[in-house]
Amino acid sequence: MKKILAAALLLLVHFSNAQSFLNGFVVDAHNSKPLAFATVQLPELHLLVYSDSSGKFSIQNLPEGNFVLKVSYIGYESLIQTVSVSQAKNILPIKLEPIELETEEVVIYGTHQNDWRNTPMDIVSLSRDDISGRGNLSLSSAIAKLPGMGEMTTGGISKPVIRGLYGNRIQTQVLGIRFDNMQFQDEHGLGLSDAGVERVEIIKGPASLSYGSDAMGGVINVIEENPARTGKTEMDVNLKSFSNTLGYAADAGWKKATQKWNLRLRLGTESHADYIDGNGSRIFNTRTGGYVAKASAGFRKPHWVMQNNYMFSHYNFGFVLNPAEFDSSLLDARGSRSFDIPHHTVLFNIFSSENTFFKGLSKVKLNFGFHSNNRMEREGGNKISLNMLLSTGNLTLQWNHPLEHKGEWTLGTDAMFQNNTNLGSRIIIPDADFFEDGIYFTVNLPVKKIVIEAGARFDYKMIQTFETGYLNTVDTVYINAPGQNIIPFSRTYTVANGAAGVSWNPSKDLNLKLNVASGFRAPNLAELSSKGLHEGTYRWEIGNPDLKSEQNLNTELQINFEADDLRLTAAAYVNSIAHYIYLQPTGNEYVGFQIYNYVQKNATLSGGEFTADLHPSNVKWLDLTASYSKVNGKTANGEFLPFIPTDKISGSVRIESDADKKFSNPFFETGIDYSFAQNDSAQFETATPSYYLLHASAGFELHCKKSEIKIQLVGNNLLDAAYYDHLSRFKYLGLDNPGRDIVLNLSIKF
Repeated sequence: MKKILAAALLLLVHFSNAQSFLNGFVVDAHNSKPLAFATVQLPELHLLVYSDSSGKFSIQNLPEGNFVLKVSYIGYESLIQTVSVSQAKNILPIKLEPIELETEEVVIYGTHQNDWRNTPMDIVSLSRDDISGRGNLSLSSAIAKLPGMGEMTTGGISKPVIRGLYGNRIQTQVLGIRFDNMQFQDEHGLGLSDAGVERVEIIKGPASLSYGSDAMGGVINVIEENPARTGKTEMDVNLKSFSNTLGYAADAGWKKATQKWNLRLRLGTESHADYIDGNGSRIFNTRTGGYVAKASAGFRKPHWVMQNNYMFSHYNFGFVLNPAEFDSSLLDARGSRSFDIPHHTVLFNIFSSENTFFKGLSKVKLNFGFHSNNRMEREGGNKISLNMLLSTGNLTLQWNHPLEHKGEWTLGTDAMFQNNTNLGSRIIIPDADFFEDGIYFTVNLPVKKIVIEAGARFDYKMIQTFETGYLNTVDTVYINAPGQNIIPFSRTYTVANGAAGVSWNPSKDLNLKLNVASGFRAPNLAELSSKGLHEGTYRWEIGNPDLKSEQNLNTELQINFEADDLRLTAAAYVNSIAHYIYLQPTGNEYVGFQIYNYVQKNATLSGGEFTADLHPSNVKWLDLTASYSKVNGKTANGEFLPFIPTDKISGSVRIESDADKKFSNPFFETGIDYSFAQNDSAQFETATPSYYLLHASAGFELHCKKSEIKIQLVGNNLLDAAYYDHLSRFKYLGLDNPGRDIVLNLSIKF
C-alpha cells in the first residue's frame, strides 16, 4: 500500500497549473436555431452549465486534456463526444439532431466515461425519473424491472439479480468505491435509498477486468445527482406515499456550485408498515424504515479535480415469522411501525474521495474510501443477539494515457482490506481479516468504425479467520451441533482474468457488439465458515473451508438498431462457471431446522434479452415499448440451479403531449408484465406458476416563476393479483408478494 501511494505522489509532483476554458454554442442541426438552456456537462469534472438565451455557453478554469462532453436538450438527440481542452482559443459548435426517442446517457465503467457505442460491454441505465416513476419500495426493486434483471426478495428486503446471478457475484459501486453490505446472505438486501441518486448503470456480464473480485456477474453503479449549475444555488423536496404499506418517503436537498467548487447536502427518511397481499392478508413483520444523510464537497484546480463524499444510513427490516409457528400475541395494529419484535438493523457510514490529476493528455485517477457496516439482529427477547461490524478500506489508482492517433491505454491497481468482528452473543460467521489486490492493463482502440477493447488482470486475495466463540469451541448448547469441522483457517486465492471485444458501428443507426470476458470471486465468509441458524432463512447452514474460487467465461453478442423513431436491442450470451457455489439441503434437521451445506459444481447459464421502443414520428404523442428476457441455469450434470429467474415479457403504451411553458409533459402510461411458470426448479426447490401484473401511471409538470413541480400517480398490481415470484424466498412459507399499491410522487425544485 505504501509503495502504491508513493508512486501516485511522484506522478503528481510535476503537474501543470495552466488554466484553460471551453466556449461554444448549441443550435438545431437543421435550421441553426439557437437552443436556449441546453444542458452542457463534463461529467468527469463534475461540471454542469446551461446555454444562455442565444445558445452560447462558457466553462472556465479547466485542466488541459481530452474529456467526454455531453450536451442534451428535450426533443433532441444527446450529443456525446470527446473534446480537447487547451489554452488556445476554443469555440465549439454543437449541432443537435431532433429525435423522437430518448437517447442513452454517458456510461461509466471502471473509471472510464464514454458513449455506450464505444465499448463492447452490455451497459444499461435507469434514470432518476425512471426510478421514481416505477413506484417501487426500494432502489433494488426499481432495477429489477429492466430486461435481464430481477430481485431476490424476503418481504421488504430486496437484492438485485443480473442474468440469474446475485449476492457476491455482483459488485456494487457507491460514491466511486466498492460497496459491501454483507451481501453473502439471502436475506441481506442491497439496503440503499434512492434519495439523491441521479441514475443507476448496470453492466451485464463479467466486469472483473476493471472491477476485480465479485464482478463476475456484473456491476451496479449507483451514480449520485449532478452538481448544481455553475453559479447557481438549487434546492428540491421529494415526497412519496404508498397505499399498500401505509408508507411514506421524503427527502430534501441543497446544492451550490461555482466555476471552482461545488457543495451538496441531502437528508431523507422513509417508513413502511406491513404489506397486504393480493388476498387482502397482512404479511406480518414485513415493515421497514430508516434514515439517510449525504454530503459532498468538491473543488477544481487546473491540475486537480477532487470530489469528497459522505453517506450515513440507518435502516430497520422486520423478520417474517414462519406462519406455522406464529404467535398471535405478537400481532399489533395494522399501521404499526414498531421494531420491538424480531428484526435486523443495518447501520453504515461511507466516506470516499474521488481525485483526478492531469499532466498534458495523461490522467491519474485516485479514489479511496472507508466503509463501516454494522448489522444487528434482534431475534427474540429484548436485546440484540447477532451483531457484526464489517470495516472496509478501498484504494483505486489508475493511469490513463491516449494513444498517438485515437483511443487510450490504462494501467491500474485496486486494493481492499476488510475486517469482520462479532460484537453480539450469537455468532454465525467468525471474526476474520480479508485483503485483496489486483493489477490490470486495458486498451481502447478505435479503428475506423470499430472500437476494440481488450485487457488482462491478475488478482490476489487472502482470507484469515480467527477463533470466535462457540463456532470454534465446544459449547454445552451446541455440543452435538453439525459443523464441528469449522475451525480457524487461512486461505489465499490467485487468479488471472482477461477480456476482449469489439463494438462495430457500420452506420449511424446500427451497432454490433461481441465480447468475451472472464471473471471470478473467492468464496465468501459464510460459504467457507458458516455454522449455525440463520433466523431470516430458517436454515441451519454449514460452510465448507475447502471451497475453490468461482471463475467464469462469458461470450455475448449484441445488436442495437436505433433510428429516429425506433430502437431495437437483442443480446444473447453463454456464461460458463467453474466451481459454482450454492446451498443444498441435506434432508436432515437439527433442533427443528433443515441443515444446508454449501456445495459447488460446474454450471452454465445462458439466455438473452430483446427490447423494442417505437415512437412514431407521425404520431408524436404515442410511445410503445416491449421486452423479453430468458435465463437457463444448469450444473454440468444436468441439474437445475436454484433461484433462476423465470422468462418474462413486458409491454407498455405511453401517451404524452408536447411540452408547454407552464403546464408541461402530461402523460399516461399503462402496461403488463407477464412471468412464465418456472418448472425447471432445483432439487428441493418450489416450482412457481405463471402470473401477470397490470400497472399504470400518470403525471404532469408545472413550471412556476421560481420553482418546478412534478406530480406522478403510479399504480402497481392494479388487479390485486395473488402470486409469489420465483425469486421470492417467501414461496417456501406459502406467502404471496404484495398486492395492489397506489403511489403518489411529488417533487418540487427551487
